[in-house]
Amino acid sequence: MREPGFLIRDSRFASRIAIAIAAAAFAVSLAIAQDDDDAPKKAQSTAPAAKPAAAKPDADDVPKKVASSAASADDDDDAQKNAQGTLPTLNKEQRDAVGVAVARAIREKPAERVPAFGQVLDPSALIGDLGELDASRAAERAASAEVARLQGLYKAGASASLKNLEAAQAEQAHAHAQAQTAASRFALRWAPVASMPAPRRQKLMDNIGAGRSALVRVDLPGRQSLGSVPETATLDIDGVTVEGRVLGALMQASESQSASVLAEIGQPPVGLAIGARVPAHVIWNARAGYLVPRGALIYEEGGAFVYHQLDAKPGDDRTQYARKKVALLMQSGDGWLVDGLDDDDLVVVRGAGVLWSLEGVGAIPEDDDD
Repeated sequence: MREPGFLIRDSRFASRIAIAIAAAAFAVSLAIAQDDDDAPKKAQSTAPAAKPAAAKPDADDVPKKVASSAASADDDDDAQKNAQGTLPTLNKEQRDAVGVAVARAIREKPAERVPAFGQVLDPSALIGDLGELDASRAAERAASAEVARLQGLYKAGASASLKNLEAAQAEQAHAHAQAQTAASRFALRWAPVASMPAPRRQKLMDNIGAGRSALVRVDLPGRQSLGSVPETATLDIDGVTVEGRVLGALMQASESQSASVLAEIGQPPVGLAIGARVPAHVIWNARAGYLVPRGALIYEEGGAFVYHQLDAKPGDDRTQYARKKVALLMQSGDGWLVDGLDDDDLVVVRGAGVLWSLEGVGAIPEDDDD
């Protein structure tokens, strides 16, 4: 017969084994269930993704494509309109409001005789300035030759030190500056003579040095520009008309603060003193051109120009205006004789300044009329 303690121990051991077996069975069943759930997911993940079927063109897409191409064409038209819109553009109400007026340019062929006064110049001033220019140029050439000589000796290792070479280069720079100053001074004081070819300039110097010619400065009171250089100038000396040849326009103003030209008088009257002031006239020969009022001209760095009216499109009351470059020939009355226009050009004779201020803006919106 077994002891009670042994039975109790056997029953406790059996219950522990039963619990362990039940836990193992539950774990196995749970693992199987998870595998069954993951199988469809793995199959779905490993299967390649199906490509979406290509959409078949719909009949409604064709009008859309046509509409998009039409829209791009409209954009091109708008770009062209915007490019044209940089020109000043006004409708009728706006033209009336700002006072823009156009007229056809008048073709003229006038000859102009403008009153002036002349002053006989001292030829020694011209001779002295030209001599100074020649001397400074000769000094520059001599300094350049000395630098070239010393450079050759220094490179060859002969008796020429670096100090002597640098001193010669400094003298060359000084001589060059002196020559440039003399050339600028001569060009400002005697611009027509400075622009002459050397043989002609030498002939002029010989004539005025021998008294066979005289130089006269002719001032045009009230004018600060010439347009073009007049061909001839006449002097009234004791009631006798003496004709002179205009050499060109002078660059420096006198006390009159007006435009002036340099004229040469051949065989001047005996006793005509240096510094004498005499009545004179400058004459522009007859030349063809178009006469425009002063208010039609605008001058910028590139030269003078006018505005002319462009042809309007049928049914469009807006008018565009464009520049047209002109060459100033001479003043004529209250206007200017210019070249560069055509007979059918409608030139803006009033309101050119308004159009100039509108450049780059294009058309003024209708709401801005007020």
